[in-house]
Amino acid sequence: MADTFSRVAFLGCGSMGEAILGGMIAAGTDPTAVIATVRRAERAEELATAHGITAIAGAEEPDANKLAAQGADVVLLGVKPVNIADLAREISPALRPGTVVVSIAAAVSLAQLEAALPDGQPVVRSMPNTPLKVRRGVVALSAGSSCTPDHLAAARAVFEGSGVVLEVPEEQQDAVAAISGSGPAYAFYLAEAMAAAGRSFGLDADTALILARETVAGAGLLLSQPGADPTALRRAVTSPNGTTERAIATFDELGLPGIIEAGAKAAAARAAEITRQLGG
Repeated sequence: MADTFSRVAFLGCGSMGEAILGGMIAAGTDPTAVIATVRRAERAEELATAHGITAIAGAEEPDANKLAAQGADVVLLGVKPVNIADLAREISPALRPGTVVVSIAAAVSLAQLEAALPDGQPVVRSMPNTPLKVRRGVVALSAGSSCTPDHLAAARAVFEGSGVVLEVPEEQQDAVAAISGSGPAYAFYLAEAMAAAGRSFGLDADTALILARETVAGAGLLLSQPGADPTALRRAVTSPNGTTERAIATFDELGLPGIIEAGAKAAAARAAEITRQLGG
């Protein structure tokens, strides 16, 4: 099941959904096995042309989501968290008992999703991040109460073409969201701060941005190598009594590690708050 899909449905296919389906196709999935639903006809045509898939616009076909879900091995729910439960209830009559329903919406719990679906429907909660768009993402999966190893393997296969796939207990999903889900923004924020520091030295804006952008991107590539360890990489750049050592010491004195931890905890707390607001 995980190796060959007869049908995979992306219900609500925005930029994240497109990144995932693009990774699937690049990894060998037949585009004719993929169907997506979107709101606008223009977006449907764009997806069909770019990827060779079937795409249906809800504006033209009110039952688009049900039609796409029929006979699917895996159905990905790619709408906003507040709309997930309604979408799950909408497609419930069209689902086969063994269809795996995967949520890529942050903060929607397995219990919330299972409550909106038929009893015993296999459900997986996922937390992907935006580097999936360049096949360098990371995705954390949590299995629902009716999800077998085969069901989970099918969900893994959807994401494996776009990045690293991990399995975590659901209670760790808020932590995952705080580290990898929001994490790309932290790296971009660092690049912004580095560029601003460059401008403070009198570098022109373009030069400062290039220096910061390419340094963060290049460091990321080094970190992506098999077995790479951030501590070892940092130490390799940090000569004793050198300039980098002085900078790192200043970061430590100003409490940068604590600031990052506090920010991540705030992100996780917000995720839990959203789950409660959605009725979890």
